[in-house]
Amino acid sequence: MVEAQALDELERECLTDSEARVRRRERAAERRAELDREYVERFAVHVRELFPQCPPGREIAIAEHACLKYSGRIGRSAAAKSFDEDSVRLAVIAHIRHAETQYDELLARGYDRWDARTQVEEAVARVLTEWGSRE
Repeated sequence: MVEAQALDELERECLTDSEARVRRRERAAERRAELDREYVERFAVHVRELFPQCPPGREIAIAEHACLKYSGRIGRSAAAKSFDEDSVRLAVIAHIRHAETQYDELLARGYDRWDARTQVEEAVARVLTEWGSRE
C-alpha cells in the first residue's frame, strides 16, 4: 500500500508540472501571436511599396484581412509569406473589389461570382492605377 503522504507528494508534483505546461503553452501562444502581428505589418509594408497612393491605413486593413489565420486567403499562401508581388497584388485587388466597387451588391442581386468580377473589372483597374500600381 502506498502511503497517503507519498500520494499527496505525487499529486503536488503533477499539479506543479501541469501549471508549468499551461504557462509554456501560454508563452508559445503569445509568441505565435507576436510573429503573426509582425507578418501582417510586413505584408502591409509591401502593399504600401507596391501601391504608394493607397489611402493611408488601408494597407493595414488589406494585410489584416488577407493574412487572417486559418482563412485560406491569399495572405496565408506560401507565395505571400515570401511577399511575392503577385500575391500582394491579388490581396489588394480583392480588397478593392469589395471596398471600392459594387461587387458585393452584384452578388447580393444574384450575379455569379465570375460575372460580378467581370462587371467591376474596369473599376478595379482604375483604382489600381490611382493607387500607383507598378504595371
